[in-house]
Amino acid sequence: MDMRATVATDFEDLVTLRDALRYAVSRYQEAGLHFGHGATRAIDEAAFLILESLHLPPDDFNAFADARLARREKALLAERIARRVEERIPAAYLTGRTYLNGFSFRSDARAIVPRSYIAELLFSPLFNGAGEEGALVQDPFAIQRVLDLCTGGGSLAIIAAHAFPNAIIDAVELSPEAASLAAENIADYGLEGRIHLKQGDLFTPLEGQYDLIISNPPYVDLETMEMLPEEFRHEPEMALGSGEDGLDCTRRILKDAPRFLKPGAGLLCEVGLGRAPLEAAFPETPFLWLDSEDSEAEVFWLNRADFPV
Repeated sequence: MDMRATVATDFEDLVTLRDALRYAVSRYQEAGLHFGHGATRAIDEAAFLILESLHLPPDDFNAFADARLARREKALLAERIARRVEERIPAAYLTGRTYLNGFSFRSDARAIVPRSYIAELLFSPLFNGAGEEGALVQDPFAIQRVLDLCTGGGSLAIIAAHAFPNAIIDAVELSPEAASLAAENIADYGLEGRIHLKQGDLFTPLEGQYDLIISNPPYVDLETMEMLPEEFRHEPEMALGSGEDGLDCTRRILKDAPRFLKPGAGLLCEVGLGRAPLEAAFPETPFLWLDSEDSEAEVFWLNRADFPV
């Protein structure tokens, strides 16, 4: 009996959402799945898959845990759990939806699943105008132009539009497929008038200067690319890998960004575990490394005046 038939048969004996959650976690653990697309534990991803599949609020499983499943709902969950286990497809691609810092986005294989520590940082005291000493943006309402490089499905551009209410956002994406997904997400939020989607290679389609540049570019090194779990192989390779040390794209950004930054402006850029090779490549550059709730020194800030020459 194949996986889908097995799961479908097992689901006949399940009654509630709690039953479905327990069953999914058991299958996930048994299969040794990898988690890294919005959840880091089997129970969290399984709860998301169940709630999102049933069009329920994704942040309160307990409110529905003892609700009985209809036959049609059992069939849907059985199919998606079987595909998650058998094909290693990320849950966000199975449901077509994911969440980042409380924002909901369409998600499919046209772009990587949205995940960036920048989303949290933009609403932190470093950027939200709370008056914290050493803040990188003193007044978010004074930010007029923001650039989001490598926007993918547009998540960070949309989040930036909310973090900086008066800003016009330019969102640049090289992949036509990812750009089409970004356009759909931007339209969902009614932000077509404030977010200008531009297809092209980094700064190529741009002119003028910005108060802030944000970027979550490809940054996976070659060795890691060769060892990626199957879940990541469903995502566009061009959105993940960036040369032998993972920094090819970041180097290009550092080279050209100063021309597009206003005096006093800066770059907020995510590089994952690339701190050591980046600092080795630019030993005189004073990168400011920022921590979030779930990361340490995976995002840097660099003032325009401090860029390498």
